[in-house]
Amino acid sequence: MNDASRSPPARTTYSVSELADILRGLLEDSLPSVWVSGEISNFSRPASGHWYFTLKDDRAQLRCAMFKNSNYYVRPQPKDGDAVLVRAKVGIYPARGELQMIVEHLEAAGTGALLRAFEQLKAKLAAEGLFDAALKRPLPKLPRRIGVITSGTGAALQDIINALRRRWPLAEVALYPVPVQGKEAPPAIVRALRELPLRAPVDVILLARGGGSLEDLWAFNDEAVARAIRACTVPVVSGVGHEIDFTIADFAADLRAATPTAAAELATPDIAERYARVDTLDIGLIGLIKRRLQQSRERLAQLSERLQTLHPGRRLQERAQRLDELDERLRHAMSARLGTAGERLRRSHQRFETAAPLARIVLRQGQLRLLADRLSRAGSNVLGERRARLRQAAALLHSLNPSAVLDRGYALATGADGRILRDGSEVAAGERVSVRLARGGFAAEVVETPKKA
Repeated sequence: MNDASRSPPARTTYSVSELADILRGLLEDSLPSVWVSGEISNFSRPASGHWYFTLKDDRAQLRCAMFKNSNYYVRPQPKDGDAVLVRAKVGIYPARGELQMIVEHLEAAGTGALLRAFEQLKAKLAAEGLFDAALKRPLPKLPRRIGVITSGTGAALQDIINALRRRWPLAEVALYPVPVQGKEAPPAIVRALRELPLRAPVDVILLARGGGSLEDLWAFNDEAVARAIRACTVPVVSGVGHEIDFTIADFAADLRAATPTAAAELATPDIAERYARVDTLDIGLIGLIKRRLQQSRERLAQLSERLQTLHPGRRLQERAQRLDELDERLRHAMSARLGTAGERLRRSHQRFETAAPLARIVLRQGQLRLLADRLSRAGSNVLGERRARLRQAAALLHSLNPSAVLDRGYALATGADGRILRDGSEVAAGERVSVRLARGGFAAEVVETPKKA
């Protein structure tokens, strides 16, 4: 066959987007995530929250995109001219056909060394037990004076004061101003932690500063500061940076707060809640007092009723009533016997008048006189006997009257709890007793008690 008989080779045709996707896949598959250092320029942050910038050096530049889910925790936000270190994947942006880096992580240049130093110091102090939970001291529930160690001109101080004024205005604030950034900051903070409790009797200390970069917060990653926090004589609450920022001081402190404002809130109770609690307790206390008063009234009524039942006067009244009943019965008995005797005399007189013999009259008169005499003597004897029994009952009642016992010179002694004392061993030397006499009484102190055999 000659060349003219051969078929032309098949051609593969790609669209622009297909080829761009192939090139992007080749780059992403062949080149994993890389670390790149450079300077930021043309930084922009649209409403979507994504970051777009150019990373350049003195000879080249690359376009970069860092999406919102990746840049959320980067603080502070970078700006043009910042020297940074990024971890990114290299690809192609098909819409413009440009080489582009998708940034996954961004930090200020030199931050990596700081982070390594941070982790090394954290591991060292943790191995020493400086961060142990057993060392954490509880915060006072009702602080009367709160120490604040921070910059005297920073926004953190105003945030703390506003939070304390809102939540717990009863506490005094003792400020120890210190630099919170730079080489002079760590020794100043150490000195403040040592001297503030000596200058003012604070109950708790707030160590705080506002947000910033890792370099800005480095004073709070100092080993001397961490050891000074643990050596401080009062509990320390750290409130450094923002919620995502952690420092060595946070781990050493007795309590870590996300921000200076949060530190003030964690160190103090809410006065509004305390007022509500007081109102609740007040209502409960009033109810308790009312119930106790009602119970006391009922108890008093019961005791009064028992006192009326057991009172000696009541018994004397009952005895007097019994005497009246006995006297009435005696009178009725005498009247009945006298009536019977009179009736017998009348019938005898009638029989005498019917019979009418003189001798019998004389005899009957003699018998009548004898009977009358016997009747008179019997009546007198019965009446004397009843009167004697009445006098005995009256004498017995009089002897049972406690006042009569006191009239004979005796006294009634009661202890401090009101119980009646019957034995010298029931009191001790120096104890006060009350002594009741027939008229009046007095308080006395026991000088000596009989010794036990």
